[in-house]
Amino acid sequence: MTTNKPPATRAELRQRLLQARRDWANSPAAEKAQAALHERVLDVLTHLEPDCLGLYWPMQGEFNPMKLASTVRSEWGCQLALPFARKTPVEMHFRAWDGAEPDVRDECNIPTANGKPVRPDVVLVPCVGFTAEGWRLGYGGGYFDRFMQAHPEVTAVGTAWELGKLDQADLAPQSHDVPLMLVLTESNSWSA
Repeated sequence: MTTNKPPATRAELRQRLLQARRDWANSPAAEKAQAALHERVLDVLTHLEPDCLGLYWPMQGEFNPMKLASTVRSEWGCQLALPFARKTPVEMHFRAWDGAEPDVRDECNIPTANGKPVRPDVVLVPCVGFTAEGWRLGYGGGYFDRFMQAHPEVTAVGTAWELGKLDQADLAPQSHDVPLMLVLTESNSWSA
């Protein structure tokens, strides 16, 4: 006998995916996946040629873009930026970053830069979950969605682990969600 289980809420999906990612991040496969995703992101950035690259400080098993930051800064002369999130009003902007470990935290207690505000032309967006169509499940605060809505000219590239791939029906994009141009994983790229 099969039961019709109601679809998971976004909060339930987020919890399930975050736990799976934390468990997976400590496995031997994670190190290989980190190297593979680094190469995929670097290849895409080579084609996009950003003048200013918006990154994020990695947490909870996310792709770590720090080696990438060092490469694009030293070899390409690309300006780097980290997000600064405010709780009241809820908004996010980017600040120039020199590549050193941050000694400042934003209002969400995430490490950030203390440089001047800048507008990246390309932004890497961490994904808890994602769909092949470019929809993203984040941490639930809506910071990246608000930024992308306010700056549609910015190229938004998602970074995710393949274990976070969802069907669009499971994610059920909402009216405030903004699709990413592309989602890169360790084994494939999913373009919107």
